[in-house]
Amino acid sequence: GARIVANEVAPHRARLVEQALAAVPADAVERVQVGDGRQVGVEEPGAYDRVLVDAPCTGLGALRRRPESRWRRTPGDIATLTTLQRELLGSALDAVRPGGVVGYVTCSPHLAETQLVVKDVLAGRDDVEVLDAAAAVRQVAGDDIPLADRTDVQLWPHVHGTDAMHLTLLRRRA
Repeated sequence: GARIVANEVAPHRARLVEQALAAVPADAVERVQVGDGRQVGVEEPGAYDRVLVDAPCTGLGALRRRPESRWRRTPGDIATLTTLQRELLGSALDAVRPGGVVGYVTCSPHLAETQLVVKDVLAGRDDVEVLDAAAAVRQVAGDDIPLADRTDVQLWPHVHGTDAMHLTLLRRRA
């Protein structure tokens, strides 16, 4: 019974999302929109039960698949990206209803783009709690998946056979 609303800032990326959603039953897709994700929380406060923030990042976690990407980034990109990541996460938290859940995901293992973004956003809010993402992943992947003893999840190529992806789950308190 879930309905998907996808938001992308770039029209060409929105078209890619539409193509990817072709595999999803049509009645499950409400719309794919082009807009600034930093505005969703202002434009649609409390409108969603769940929001997934697939944050633009350095992509350092995907170097095994895209080794050339190391030449597209500079250390100076971190400040710009982490500012954007914090703004997107804050907007997502405003866009979920009380009791709603936000998944914050990056394909970067860099602490500045993962744990520190979440910490910075939470420092300015008293209406959000951190959920146990590791427990959620274990529910799907099984108890045998090797995860660190913490509530967020950091996957590694050499351990999990995936890109170096990060997940934090947050619930907006009522």
